Amino acid sequence: MAGDRDSSDPRLRTSAGSLGLMAAVALVMGNMIGSGVFLLPASLAPFGWNGVIGWLATISGALVLAFVLSRLTHARPSAGGPAGFVTEAFGRRAGFFISWIYLVSLWTSVVTIAVAAVSYLSSMMPFLGRGAYVPALAAIALLWLMTLINLRGTRAAGGFQIVTLGLKVIPLLVVIFLAVYVVSSGQASLPRFDATEVNAGAVNGAATLTLWALLGFESASVAAARVRRPEVNVARATLWGTALTGVLYLMVCSAIALLLPRDQAAHSAAPFATFVSRFLDGDVATLVAIFAVISCIGALNGWTLLEAEMVRDMAARRLLPAWFAETDARGTARRALLISAVVASLFAAMNASRTMQALFEYLLLLSTSATLWLYLACALAALKLGVARVPALVGTLYALWTLWGAGIGASGLSFVLMVLGLPIWLWLRRSDVD
Repeated sequence: MAGDRDSSDPRLRTSAGSLGLMAAVALVMGNMIGSGVFLLPASLAPFGWNGVIGWLATISGALVLAFVLSRLTHARPSAGGPAGFVTEAFGRRAGFFISWIYLVSLWTSVVTIAVAAVSYLSSMMPFLGRGAYVPALAAIALLWLMTLINLRGTRAAGGFQIVTLGLKVIPLLVVIFLAVYVVSSGQASLPRFDATEVNAGAVNGAATLTLWALLGFESASVAAARVRRPEVNVARATLWGTALTGVLYLMVCSAIALLLPRDQAAHSAAPFATFVSRFLDGDVATLVAIFAVISCIGALNGWTLLEAEMVRDMAARRLLPAWFAETDARGTARRALLISAVVASLFAAMNASRTMQALFEYLLLLSTSATLWLYLACALAALKLGVARVPALVGTLYALWTLWGAGIGASGLSFVLMVLGLPIWLWLRRSDVD
Protein backbone atom coordinates (compact mmCIF):
# COMPACT_ATOMS: atom_id res chain seq x y z
CA MET A 1 0.00 0.00 0.00
CA ALA A 2 1.26 3.45 -0.86
CA GLY A 3 2.69 5.27 2.07
CA ASP A 4 3.36 2.17 4.18
CA ARG A 5 6.58 2.12 6.05
CA ASP A 6 8.69 -0.44 7.82
CA SER A 7 7.79 -0.77 11.48
CA SER A 8 11.48 -0.33 12.29
CA ASP A 9 11.32 3.27 11.05
CA PRO A 10 13.34 5.33 13.55
CA ARG A 11 10.51 7.83 13.84
CA LEU A 12 8.54 5.12 15.64
CA ARG A 13 11.13 5.12 18.38
CA THR A 14 11.48 7.81 21.01
CA SER A 15 14.32 8.60 23.32
CA ALA A 16 15.47 5.97 25.81
CA GLY A 17 12.56 4.56 27.80
CA SER A 18 11.79 6.37 31.04
CA LEU A 19 9.65 3.66 32.63
CA GLY A 20 11.39 0.82 34.43
CA LEU A 21 9.70 -2.48 35.29
CA MET A 22 8.13 -1.17 38.50
CA ALA A 23 6.74 1.92 36.75
CA ALA A 24 5.44 -0.24 33.88
CA VAL A 25 3.67 -2.57 36.33
CA ALA A 26 2.28 0.50 38.10
CA LEU A 27 1.04 1.80 34.74
CA VAL A 28 -0.85 -1.44 34.06
CA MET A 29 -2.25 -1.84 37.57
CA GLY A 30 -2.89 1.86 38.05
CA ASN A 31 -4.86 2.08 34.82
CA MET A 32 -6.89 -1.01 35.70
CA ILE A 33 -7.62 0.01 39.30
CA GLY A 34 -9.75 3.11 38.92
CA SER A 35 -13.33 3.84 39.87
CA GLY A 36 -14.84 0.44 39.06
CA VAL A 37 -13.68 -1.45 42.12
CA PHE A 38 -15.45 0.96 44.47
CA LEU A 39 -18.83 0.55 42.77
CA LEU A 40 -18.83 -2.98 41.32
CA PRO A 41 -19.67 -4.90 44.54
CA ALA A 42 -23.13 -3.30 44.57
CA SER A 43 -23.73 -4.21 40.93
CA LEU A 44 -22.47 -7.79 41.41
CA ALA A 45 -24.32 -8.52 44.67
CA PRO A 46 -27.54 -9.73 42.95
CA PHE A 47 -25.52 -12.31 41.00
CA GLY A 48 -24.25 -14.17 44.09
CA TRP A 49 -21.79 -16.91 43.15
CA ASN A 50 -22.47 -16.21 39.47
CA GLY A 51 -20.56 -12.97 40.06
CA VAL A 52 -17.52 -14.90 41.29
CA ILE A 53 -17.64 -17.15 38.23
CA GLY A 54 -18.05 -14.06 36.06
CA TRP A 55 -14.90 -12.61 37.61
CA LEU A 56 -13.00 -15.83 36.93
CA ALA A 57 -14.13 -15.80 33.30
CA THR A 58 -13.15 -12.16 32.80
CA ILE A 59 -9.79 -12.53 34.56
CA SER A 60 -9.02 -15.67 32.54
CA GLY A 61 -9.90 -13.93 29.28
CA ALA A 62 -7.84 -10.87 30.20
CA LEU A 63 -4.84 -13.05 31.10
CA VAL A 64 -5.09 -14.90 27.78
CA LEU A 65 -5.17 -11.62 25.85
CA ALA A 66 -2.37 -10.23 28.03
CA PHE A 67 -0.28 -13.31 27.19
CA VAL A 68 -0.98 -12.84 23.49
CA LEU A 69 0.15 -9.20 23.69
CA SER A 70 3.30 -10.20 25.58
CA ARG A 71 4.16 -12.84 22.96
CA LEU A 72 3.53 -10.37 20.13
CA THR A 73 5.82 -7.85 21.83
CA HIS A 74 8.54 -10.50 22.11
CA ALA A 75 8.09 -11.80 18.56
CA ARG A 76 7.64 -8.39 16.89
CA PRO A 77 9.56 -5.88 19.04
CA SER A 78 9.89 -3.44 16.12
CA ALA A 79 6.10 -3.17 15.80
CA GLY A 80 6.02 -0.87 18.81
CA GLY A 81 2.66 -1.90 20.25
CA PRO A 82 -0.88 -3.10 19.44
CA ALA A 83 -1.35 -0.70 16.51
CA GLY A 84 1.88 -1.97 15.00
CA PHE A 85 0.83 -5.60 15.38
CA VAL A 86 -2.44 -4.94 13.54
CA THR A 87 -0.64 -2.96 10.83
CA GLU A 88 1.93 -5.71 10.26
CA ALA A 89 -0.78 -8.37 10.06
CA PHE A 90 -3.48 -6.60 8.03
CA GLY A 91 -1.95 -3.46 6.56
CA ARG A 92 -2.02 0.25 7.18
CA ARG A 93 -5.77 0.69 6.60
CA ALA A 94 -6.71 -1.80 9.33
CA GLY A 95 -4.03 -0.32 11.57
CA PHE A 96 -5.58 3.12 11.21
CA PHE A 97 -9.18 2.17 11.99
CA ILE A 98 -8.26 0.02 15.00
CA SER A 99 -5.92 2.73 16.25
CA TRP A 100 -8.61 5.35 15.70
CA ILE A 101 -11.33 3.57 17.66
CA TYR A 102 -8.87 2.80 20.47
CA LEU A 103 -7.85 6.47 20.55
CA VAL A 104 -11.52 7.42 20.84
CA SER A 105 -11.83 4.96 23.73
CA LEU A 106 -8.87 6.64 25.46
CA TRP A 107 -10.42 10.09 25.09
CA THR A 108 -13.71 8.88 26.54
CA SER A 109 -11.99 6.84 29.26
CA VAL A 110 -10.15 9.81 30.71
CA VAL A 111 -13.41 11.78 30.81
CA THR A 112 -15.20 8.82 32.45
CA ILE A 113 -12.55 8.57 35.16
CA ALA A 114 -12.47 12.33 35.70
CA VAL A 115 -16.27 12.37 36.11
CA ALA A 116 -16.02 9.50 38.64
CA ALA A 117 -13.37 11.42 40.59
CA VAL A 118 -15.59 14.51 40.69
CA SER A 119 -18.50 12.34 41.82
CA TYR A 120 -16.50 11.13 44.83
CA LEU A 121 -15.19 14.64 45.52
CA SER A 122 -18.76 15.96 45.53
CA SER A 123 -19.51 13.80 48.59
CA MET A 124 -17.00 15.94 50.48
CA MET A 125 -17.55 19.17 48.51
CA PRO A 126 -21.24 19.17 47.55
CA PHE A 127 -20.99 22.25 45.34
CA LEU A 128 -19.15 20.13 42.74
CA GLY A 129 -22.33 18.17 42.09
CA ARG A 130 -24.62 21.12 41.64
CA GLY A 131 -25.97 22.45 38.37
CA ALA A 132 -25.57 21.14 34.87
CA TYR A 133 -22.09 22.41 34.13
CA VAL A 134 -20.11 22.40 37.40
CA PRO A 135 -19.31 18.63 37.31
CA ALA A 136 -18.12 18.85 33.69
CA LEU A 137 -15.97 21.91 34.44
CA ALA A 138 -14.45 20.19 37.46
CA ALA A 139 -13.71 17.12 35.32
CA ILE A 140 -12.02 19.32 32.72
CA ALA A 141 -9.90 20.90 35.45
CA LEU A 142 -8.74 17.43 36.54
CA LEU A 143 -7.93 16.51 32.93
CA TRP A 144 -5.64 19.51 32.61
CA LEU A 145 -4.02 18.91 36.00
CA MET A 146 -2.97 15.43 34.83
CA THR A 147 -1.83 16.92 31.53
CA LEU A 148 0.47 19.30 33.39
CA ILE A 149 1.99 16.39 35.32
CA ASN A 150 2.62 14.49 32.08
CA LEU A 151 4.13 17.59 30.46
CA ARG A 152 6.93 17.29 33.03
CA GLY A 153 7.97 14.07 31.31
CA THR A 154 7.32 10.34 31.32
CA ARG A 155 9.56 9.81 34.34
CA ALA A 156 7.50 12.25 36.42
CA ALA A 157 4.25 10.63 35.29
CA GLY A 158 5.66 7.17 36.10
CA GLY A 159 6.73 8.25 39.57
CA PHE A 160 3.30 9.72 40.23
CA GLN A 161 1.75 6.44 39.06
CA ILE A 162 3.82 4.40 41.53
CA VAL A 163 2.86 6.66 44.46
CA THR A 164 -0.87 6.65 43.68
CA LEU A 165 -0.87 2.88 43.12
CA GLY A 166 0.69 2.38 46.56
CA LEU A 167 -2.05 4.50 48.11
CA LYS A 168 -4.98 3.05 46.18
CA VAL A 169 -4.25 -0.58 47.14
CA ILE A 170 -4.50 0.27 50.86
CA PRO A 171 -8.33 0.09 51.03
CA LEU A 172 -8.28 -3.07 48.92
CA LEU A 173 -5.94 -4.78 51.37
CA VAL A 174 -8.00 -3.53 54.31
CA VAL A 175 -11.11 -5.18 52.87
CA ILE A 176 -9.27 -8.45 52.19
CA PHE A 177 -7.81 -8.69 55.71
CA LEU A 178 -11.12 -7.64 57.25
CA ALA A 179 -12.98 -10.28 55.24
CA VAL A 180 -10.58 -13.00 56.40
CA TYR A 181 -10.99 -11.84 60.00
CA VAL A 182 -14.79 -11.73 60.04
CA VAL A 183 -15.07 -15.15 58.40
CA SER A 184 -12.49 -16.79 60.69
CA SER A 185 -14.05 -15.18 63.78
CA GLY A 186 -17.55 -16.28 62.83
CA GLN A 187 -18.96 -12.75 62.51
CA ALA A 188 -20.07 -13.56 58.98
CA SER A 189 -20.09 -16.54 56.65
CA LEU A 190 -20.07 -17.03 52.93
CA PRO A 191 -23.39 -18.13 51.42
CA ARG A 192 -23.63 -21.78 50.47
CA PHE A 193 -22.64 -22.50 46.87
CA ASP A 194 -25.57 -24.01 44.98
CA ALA A 195 -24.65 -25.28 41.53
CA THR A 196 -28.30 -25.19 40.46
CA GLU A 197 -28.30 -21.37 40.78
CA VAL A 198 -25.43 -21.00 38.31
CA ASN A 199 -26.57 -20.18 34.78
CA ALA A 200 -24.88 -18.91 31.66
CA GLY A 201 -27.00 -15.78 31.39
CA ALA A 202 -26.13 -14.60 34.89
CA VAL A 203 -22.45 -15.41 34.43
CA ASN A 204 -22.39 -13.50 31.15
CA GLY A 205 -24.13 -10.53 32.79
CA ALA A 206 -21.64 -10.48 35.64
CA ALA A 207 -18.68 -10.86 33.29
CA THR A 208 -19.88 -7.91 31.22
CA LEU A 209 -19.99 -5.75 34.36
CA THR A 210 -16.49 -6.78 35.43
CA LEU A 211 -14.99 -6.10 32.01
CA TRP A 212 -14.75 -2.34 32.56
CA ALA A 213 -12.69 -2.92 35.71
CA LEU A 214 -10.09 -4.94 33.79
CA LEU A 215 -9.66 -2.64 30.81
CA GLY A 216 -6.10 -1.35 30.61
CA PHE A 217 -4.02 -4.52 30.72
CA GLU A 218 -2.67 -3.43 27.32
CA SER A 219 -1.18 -0.24 28.83
CA ALA A 220 2.46 -1.32 28.92
CA SER A 221 2.23 -2.58 25.34
CA VAL A 222 0.72 0.69 24.11
CA ALA A 223 3.47 2.64 25.91
CA ALA A 224 6.24 0.22 24.84
CA ALA A 225 8.31 3.06 23.38
CA ARG A 226 8.50 4.57 26.88
CA VAL A 227 9.52 1.36 28.65
CA ARG A 228 13.14 0.39 29.24
CA ARG A 229 14.00 -3.00 27.72
CA PRO A 230 10.48 -3.35 26.27
CA GLU A 231 11.17 -6.80 24.83
CA VAL A 232 11.37 -8.05 28.45
CA ASN A 233 9.64 -5.54 30.68
CA VAL A 234 6.47 -5.05 28.63
CA ALA A 235 5.64 -8.75 28.83
CA ARG A 236 6.39 -8.91 32.55
CA ALA A 237 4.44 -5.76 33.35
CA THR A 238 1.46 -6.90 31.27
CA LEU A 239 1.20 -10.37 32.82
CA TRP A 240 2.16 -9.47 36.39
CA GLY A 241 -0.01 -6.38 36.44
CA THR A 242 -3.04 -8.19 35.02
CA ALA A 243 -2.70 -11.17 37.36
CA LEU A 244 -2.19 -9.08 40.51
CA THR A 245 -5.07 -6.76 39.68
CA GLY A 246 -7.34 -9.67 38.84
CA VAL A 247 -6.64 -11.38 42.16
CA LEU A 248 -7.22 -8.15 44.11
CA TYR A 249 -10.49 -7.48 42.29
CA LEU A 250 -11.73 -11.05 42.69
CA MET A 251 -11.07 -11.11 46.44
CA VAL A 252 -12.31 -7.61 47.24
CA CYS A 253 -15.49 -7.51 45.16
CA SER A 254 -16.47 -11.08 46.01
CA ALA A 255 -15.92 -10.50 49.74
CA ILE A 256 -18.15 -7.42 49.80
CA ALA A 257 -20.84 -8.87 47.54
CA LEU A 258 -21.03 -12.20 49.40
CA LEU A 259 -20.47 -11.22 53.04
CA LEU A 260 -22.91 -8.29 53.14
CA PRO A 261 -26.64 -9.08 53.09
CA ARG A 262 -27.55 -9.16 49.41
CA ASP A 263 -30.15 -6.39 49.58
CA GLN A 264 -27.85 -4.14 51.58
CA ALA A 265 -24.95 -4.63 49.18
CA ALA A 266 -27.08 -4.19 46.07
CA HIS A 267 -28.61 -0.92 47.26
CA SER A 268 -25.50 0.63 48.75
CA ALA A 269 -24.22 3.78 47.04
CA ALA A 270 -20.81 3.17 48.66
CA PRO A 271 -20.38 -0.62 49.16
CA PHE A 272 -16.78 -0.26 50.38
CA ALA A 273 -17.81 2.10 53.17
CA THR A 274 -20.86 -0.05 53.97
CA PHE A 275 -18.71 -3.17 54.32
CA VAL A 276 -16.01 -1.62 56.50
CA SER A 277 -18.44 0.29 58.74
CA ARG A 278 -20.50 -2.89 59.30
CA PHE A 279 -17.56 -4.71 60.89
CA LEU A 280 -15.50 -1.82 62.27
CA ASP A 281 -16.57 1.07 64.47
CA GLY A 282 -16.51 4.61 63.12
CA ASP A 283 -17.60 6.55 60.07
CA VAL A 284 -15.40 5.47 57.16
CA ALA A 285 -17.38 6.96 54.28
CA THR A 286 -15.18 10.05 53.99
CA LEU A 287 -11.99 7.98 54.22
CA VAL A 288 -13.17 5.63 51.49
CA ALA A 289 -14.14 8.61 49.32
CA ILE A 290 -10.63 10.03 49.70
CA PHE A 291 -9.02 6.78 48.59
CA ALA A 292 -11.50 6.53 45.71
CA VAL A 293 -10.47 10.00 44.52
CA ILE A 294 -6.78 8.99 44.76
CA SER A 295 -7.56 5.83 42.80
CA CYS A 296 -9.31 7.77 40.05
CA ILE A 297 -6.57 10.41 39.85
CA GLY A 298 -3.88 7.72 39.55
CA ALA A 299 -5.79 6.01 36.74
CA LEU A 300 -6.41 9.36 35.07
CA ASN A 301 -2.67 10.06 35.09
CA GLY A 302 -1.89 6.73 33.44
CA TRP A 303 -4.58 7.03 30.78
CA THR A 304 -3.43 10.59 30.02
CA LEU A 305 0.04 9.20 29.31
CA LEU A 306 -1.46 6.55 27.03
CA GLU A 307 -3.64 8.90 24.99
CA ALA A 308 -0.67 11.13 24.21
CA GLU A 309 1.49 8.12 23.39
CA MET A 310 -1.21 6.76 21.09
CA VAL A 311 -1.44 10.03 19.15
CA ARG A 312 2.36 10.20 18.88
CA ASP A 313 2.59 6.60 17.71
CA MET A 314 -0.14 7.03 15.10
CA ALA A 315 1.61 10.15 13.79
CA ALA A 316 4.91 8.28 13.57
CA ARG A 317 3.16 5.58 11.53
CA ARG A 318 1.68 8.19 9.17
CA LEU A 319 -1.79 7.48 10.55
CA LEU A 320 -2.04 11.09 11.74
CA PRO A 321 -0.11 14.19 10.65
CA ALA A 322 3.60 13.82 11.49
CA TRP A 323 3.42 17.14 13.35
CA PHE A 324 2.05 15.23 16.36
CA ALA A 325 5.02 12.84 16.50
CA GLU A 326 7.59 15.43 17.55
CA THR A 327 8.96 15.20 21.10
CA ASP A 328 10.85 17.62 23.34
CA ALA A 329 14.22 17.11 25.03
CA ARG A 330 12.58 14.90 27.69
CA GLY A 331 10.98 12.72 25.04
CA THR A 332 7.53 14.11 25.82
CA ALA A 333 5.16 14.37 22.87
CA ARG A 334 3.87 17.79 23.96
CA ARG A 335 1.74 18.39 20.88
CA ALA A 336 0.10 14.96 21.14
CA LEU A 337 -0.49 15.48 24.85
CA LEU A 338 -2.04 18.93 24.44
CA ILE A 339 -4.30 17.99 21.53
CA SER A 340 -5.50 14.93 23.50
CA ALA A 341 -6.33 17.15 26.48
CA VAL A 342 -8.26 19.52 24.22
CA VAL A 343 -10.27 16.68 22.61
CA ALA A 344 -11.05 15.06 25.98
CA SER A 345 -12.16 18.44 27.31
CA LEU A 346 -14.50 18.80 24.33
CA PHE A 347 -15.99 15.36 25.08
CA ALA A 348 -16.72 16.51 28.64
CA ALA A 349 -18.09 19.88 27.52
CA MET A 350 -20.37 18.42 24.84
CA ASN A 351 -22.02 16.19 27.45
CA ALA A 352 -22.19 18.79 30.22
CA SER A 353 -26.00 18.87 30.05
CA ARG A 354 -26.21 15.27 31.29
CA THR A 355 -26.42 14.49 34.98
CA MET A 356 -23.22 13.18 36.56
CA GLN A 357 -24.49 9.61 36.74
CA ALA A 358 -25.87 9.67 33.20
CA LEU A 359 -22.60 11.11 31.86
CA PHE A 360 -20.58 8.44 33.65
CA GLU A 361 -22.74 5.57 32.39
CA TYR A 362 -22.79 6.88 28.82
CA LEU A 363 -19.02 7.30 28.59
CA LEU A 364 -18.42 4.01 30.41
CA LEU A 365 -20.44 2.14 27.81
CA LEU A 366 -18.73 3.92 24.95
CA SER A 367 -15.14 3.48 26.13
CA THR A 368 -15.64 -0.19 27.05
CA SER A 369 -17.16 -1.24 23.73
CA ALA A 370 -14.61 0.78 21.76
CA THR A 371 -11.67 -0.93 23.49
CA LEU A 372 -12.96 -4.40 22.65
CA TRP A 373 -12.16 -3.89 18.96
CA LEU A 374 -8.46 -3.50 19.79
CA TYR A 375 -8.47 -6.75 21.76
CA LEU A 376 -10.16 -8.61 18.91
CA ALA A 377 -7.80 -7.14 16.30
CA CYS A 378 -4.68 -8.04 18.30
CA ALA A 379 -5.85 -11.63 18.80
CA LEU A 380 -6.56 -11.93 15.07
CA ALA A 381 -3.17 -10.35 14.29
CA ALA A 382 -1.45 -13.00 16.40
CA LEU A 383 -3.28 -15.71 14.46
CA LYS A 384 -2.26 -14.12 11.14
CA LEU A 385 1.37 -13.69 12.22
CA GLY A 386 1.61 -17.19 13.67
CA VAL A 387 2.29 -16.04 17.24
CA ALA A 388 0.84 -18.03 20.18
CA ARG A 389 -1.89 -19.40 17.93
CA VAL A 390 -3.80 -21.44 20.52
CA PRO A 391 -4.00 -18.59 23.08
CA ALA A 392 -4.74 -16.21 20.20
CA LEU A 393 -7.68 -18.37 19.12
CA VAL A 394 -8.99 -18.43 22.70
CA GLY A 395 -8.47 -14.67 22.90
CA THR A 396 -10.38 -14.16 19.66
CA LEU A 397 -13.32 -16.16 20.94
CA TYR A 398 -13.22 -14.29 24.24
CA ALA A 399 -13.15 -10.90 22.49
CA LEU A 400 -16.12 -11.90 20.32
CA TRP A 401 -17.98 -13.09 23.43
CA THR A 402 -17.38 -9.77 25.20
CA LEU A 403 -18.53 -7.80 22.15
CA TRP A 404 -21.71 -9.86 22.14
CA GLY A 405 -22.06 -9.43 25.90
CA ALA A 406 -21.69 -5.66 25.60
CA GLY A 407 -24.85 -5.63 23.49
CA ILE A 408 -25.61 -4.71 19.92
CA GLY A 409 -26.24 -1.10 20.91
CA ALA A 410 -22.83 -0.53 22.49
CA SER A 411 -20.88 -2.55 19.95
CA GLY A 412 -22.79 -0.94 17.07
CA LEU A 413 -22.13 2.56 18.44
CA SER A 414 -18.42 1.88 18.73
CA PHE A 415 -18.36 0.54 15.17
CA VAL A 416 -20.05 3.73 13.96
CA LEU A 417 -17.36 5.74 15.73
CA MET A 418 -14.74 3.66 13.97
CA VAL A 419 -16.32 4.46 10.60
CA LEU A 420 -16.33 8.17 11.50
CA GLY A 421 -12.57 8.04 11.13
CA LEU A 422 -13.03 7.45 7.39
CA PRO A 423 -12.68 11.16 6.37
CA ILE A 424 -9.35 11.36 8.20
CA TRP A 425 -8.15 8.20 6.48
CA LEU A 426 -9.17 9.46 3.06
CA TRP A 427 -7.46 12.79 3.71
CA LEU A 428 -4.27 11.02 4.80
CA ARG A 429 -4.26 8.88 1.67
CA ARG A 430 -4.91 11.85 -0.59
CA SER A 431 -2.34 14.17 0.93
CA ASP A 432 0.19 11.43 1.79
CA VAL A 433 1.01 13.22 5.06
CA ASP A 434 4.63 13.06 6.05
